[in-house]
Amino acid sequence: MTELRFLMCAPDHYDVDYIINPWMEGNIHKSSRDRAVEQWQSLYQIIKDRAIVDLVPPAKGWPDMVFTANAGLVLGDKAVVSRFYHPERQGEEPYFRQWFEDNGFTAYELPKDLPFEGAGDALFDREGRWLWAGYGFRSELASHGYLAEWLDIEVLSLHLVDDRFYHLDTCFCPLQGGYLLYYPAAFDGYSNRVIEGRVPASKRIAIAEADAVNFACNAVNIGDTVVMNKASVELRSVLTKAGFDLVETPLTEFLKAGGASKCLTLRVTEPIMPDRHASLTLESRVLEMRGHLLDAGVVSRALDLIVEGGGSFQVLNFDLGEQRNSESSARIKLTAPSRLVMEELFSQLIEIGAIAPTDEGQKDALLEDVIQTGVAPDDFYVSTIYPTEVQINGQWIAVDNQRMDGAIAITGLGSGSPKAQCKVLRDLVAGESVVVGVDGIRTNRKITGRDATKSSASQEFAFMANGVSSERRVELVVEQIAWELRQIRDRGGKTVVVAGPVVVHTGGSEHLASLIRDGYIHSLLGGNAIAVHDIEQATMGTSLGVDMKQGIAVRGGHRHHLKTINTIRRHGNIAKAVEAGSIHQGVMYECVKHDVPYVLAGSIRDDGPLPDTVTDMIVAQEQYAKQVEGADMILMLSSMLHSIGVGNMTPAGVKLVCVDINPAVVTKLADRGSLESVGVVTDVGLFLSLLVSQLEKLTSPYQLVNA
Repeated sequence: MTELRFLMCAPDHYDVDYIINPWMEGNIHKSSRDRAVEQWQSLYQIIKDRAIVDLVPPAKGWPDMVFTANAGLVLGDKAVVSRFYHPERQGEEPYFRQWFEDNGFTAYELPKDLPFEGAGDALFDREGRWLWAGYGFRSELASHGYLAEWLDIEVLSLHLVDDRFYHLDTCFCPLQGGYLLYYPAAFDGYSNRVIEGRVPASKRIAIAEADAVNFACNAVNIGDTVVMNKASVELRSVLTKAGFDLVETPLTEFLKAGGASKCLTLRVTEPIMPDRHASLTLESRVLEMRGHLLDAGVVSRALDLIVEGGGSFQVLNFDLGEQRNSESSARIKLTAPSRLVMEELFSQLIEIGAIAPTDEGQKDALLEDVIQTGVAPDDFYVSTIYPTEVQINGQWIAVDNQRMDGAIAITGLGSGSPKAQCKVLRDLVAGESVVVGVDGIRTNRKITGRDATKSSASQEFAFMANGVSSERRVELVVEQIAWELRQIRDRGGKTVVVAGPVVVHTGGSEHLASLIRDGYIHSLLGGNAIAVHDIEQATMGTSLGVDMKQGIAVRGGHRHHLKTINTIRRHGNIAKAVEAGSIHQGVMYECVKHDVPYVLAGSIRDDGPLPDTVTDMIVAQEQYAKQVEGADMILMLSSMLHSIGVGNMTPAGVKLVCVDINPAVVTKLADRGSLESVGVVTDVGLFLSLLVSQLEKLTSPYQLVNA
């Protein structure tokens, strides 16, 4: 049996000279040299009592050489030398490479621009079955392929997401007997599932944050001994019950630089299982992007999506357009830890215009048959709001009925003229084909020039909100909306309103009624409540029992909305109540009088409901979708759920204006990613008042067709 050996480096030149991790902040030159030496010597003696310790000579000017875990990764007689991410540590590389070569190891070097920080980000299972490899802050995912090949071992990739735990060994420690000491919150969901799939629950020791920030996972395991900086009473108890002897040795001076016992050691004798060989689930593919990539921020957004989604990238080339109107192009190599993550990432990148490179032979979309009506194949592509095309038999086909969160159904494959259509899952029919995976799909964002770069986030405005914007700035937005409303009306376009009962409660119903009367609104979508409270106000002068002119509760007013419902039910529906003269003003009155269609979608909390309310939710969705067809603008007025529902069924290219006093609602609608979204954080009654006032100032000629 090979005698256990570790590599260490004396702290002769150790200090906190710079900041390259959160632990260093506030600790520049605040480490005690004497105390650091004392703590290092204590750890050195503990390790030396249990194994052979080799020393690499410290080099002046490289204070972090003391953290030898980052020297490289060793298995058998092979050593992969680190490629440090930060320039502050890159000067350590030749010293460590020289030590490996002088001690009989075959040294492997990664490409210069591919960071990998040794055993700080790569930890062997203590039985030698596989290698856990971290990435996200210091090491790149693409380096894992080299590790698998050179060391002939299975590599399991783990994505780090908390910058306090920037190396894998700061939050993850494999122990003898198949145990694992780790801090789950340091990893993304996919990585936690990988961990749980390999380590049974009985062997997983998940620690609390209090232990994690004391670097309890940055421990050295030698047999049944675990050496660490500090452990809570609870953690000590768990380790003792698992059969481990815990040795605590203070390393507070090294915590100031973001390291502890594991960081200060490199194990150079690791177990090898000869029947285990290289295996890796990494997926790589090249994507291409074209357009105004810098002006529109598309490239930076794409790279952010890749990193945040657990992948890594390599920009193969980037051709910048020479003039303002010139397009740019980029080719990016995307790497993901598994096919599942790759397809999730690529589907998001497709949304912002990524495609497979044309010179590498684009693939047809993959199709699978629908086996059960209303149920898509497991891996179906989820559609977006953007115009989409799919490649069938080498030809790109535009997808009809574009909407968010649907499946793409393909019909007519045998006819030579296949058709593609977005369908909600319930409308899928057994026997038709559905697009699965992410091959053979592209979207058209139509982003051109600097003027198109205003994202929805930059178009959110707040009225009388602390530190957000001025009253005048909101008025400017209203002026623009009014101008566009007038243009849509004059050219015979279509504006849809999604309204909640807050429109009535805030005194906005008279203004909305005015918009309908003057021909600006061509369809009204809402729920039972908007109609009930509008009619209550029109017939009784109250809303929720409150007198709208005096702002005081009316005796018995809490029953007014029920009396309103009862009256409409007596007539049969809203239109008949208008014809009978029971309703003589208000939003619903104007809709009936000017033949503006409306759809009222029911909910479980509805009183009554009104006879007009569609209580079958599927039917209501279908009727909403029909009204949204052909819309040029949709005004969403203080109705979060109805607005989100409409947003999901609206294709790109339709102007969305979301008005709500709650910024979270405006943000939710903006998050759908449409460049045509405008958010206005204000009282909806005030917004409608400003809008009507602004429209009255406009002078373009118009005559009501139905006057």
